[in-house]
Amino acid sequence: MDCLFCKIIAGDIPSDIVNEDEKLIAFRDINPQAPTHVLIIPRQHIATLNHLDVDDGELIGHMTLSATTLAKEMGIADSGYRLVWNCNREGGQDVFHIHLHLLGGRTMHWPPG
Repeated sequence: MDCLFCKIIAGDIPSDIVNEDEKLIAFRDINPQAPTHVLIIPRQHIATLNHLDVDDGELIGHMTLSATTLAKEMGIADSGYRLVWNCNREGGQDVFHIHLHLLGGRTMHWPPG
């Protein structure tokens, strides 16, 4: 498989890991869009949000709760942060392995773009 995130999970590509457990890995984005920009990805390869099924609900919940824990640990929970899922090209997805963006450390504007 030629998936960038699967290679990061395997340790073939170095990354700045901030958290990991048996289900996911979280690391700093190499092209940050905010002072804090972390990607939270499942160890299981799932290409897009469209590929999720009802059995993946626990995984998605775990990813979200991990993001909120990281926001607290990184000191951005009280001031505010944004969680972003992108799906497919027009939705802004560049790597086809689902991932949750945790962004904070600056004021977020709406609409996002």
